[in-house]
Amino acid sequence: MPIFKAGVEKAIRAVLDNGAQLQAPAVAKYVDRFRRAHPEESPAQIIGRIETLYLTTVTGSGTAVGATAAVPAVGTLAALAAVSAETTFFLEASAVYTLAVAAVHGIAPDDAERRRALVLAVVLGESGMEIVEKNVGRSAQNWASLLTERIPGIRSLNDTLMRRFILRFLAKRSPLMFGKVLPAGIGAAIGGFGNRTLGKQTIANAHRAYGPAPLVWHTPVVIDADPLPALDQLREEPQ
Repeated sequence: MPIFKAGVEKAIRAVLDNGAQLQAPAVAKYVDRFRRAHPEESPAQIIGRIETLYLTTVTGSGTAVGATAAVPAVGTLAALAAVSAETTFFLEASAVYTLAVAAVHGIAPDDAERRRALVLAVVLGESGMEIVEKNVGRSAQNWASLLTERIPGIRSLNDTLMRRFILRFLAKRSPLMFGKVLPAGIGAAIGGFGNRTLGKQTIANAHRAYGPAPLVWHTPVVIDADPLPALDQLREEPQ
């Protein structure tokens, strides 16, 4: 178990570091794809589209991995190999979602440490909020806004958030990871349902962290900004 935990922690750190390093212009362009495709829609409606795409994406990836276990003889082995990659994708998708919704709210931390803290705290939910407020020394109704400020000891904050995240991730994700490799189509059902449940929890956490969507757009549409490859995995084709 300690070896498994160490491997999971290393993988999570690598994934969240990559996700948290998404640059603000690239995240803004991702959001602007929705705005250009639906120029008449409000920030709340665009957030709804981002949420729908996020849920559809993580549900589909969980179902696909679980479905490999239904293949005779090689199914379970293939599913075990695919679970690691799918878990990485789930975390990357959650990081992109978290930062995209933050951008709609006008929250765009300009350094990697605060972006990392934002992703970790939002995915953690209530316990993430408590850690942030304790570190900053005050509370806020829309507590994610606290991470837009300069925070002394931000690396120590991230270490605390990461330790809590590892424990929470292992508790919630490990049973789901093993359930996905069950044969006869059971893994596909568990994978899709489990990922969707975790995705909905992340969305609920974001609602509490950011508060109601702004009534109007405060930023112009970004024209020139090259999106990062990770963002292209979560995109909506214009209708």
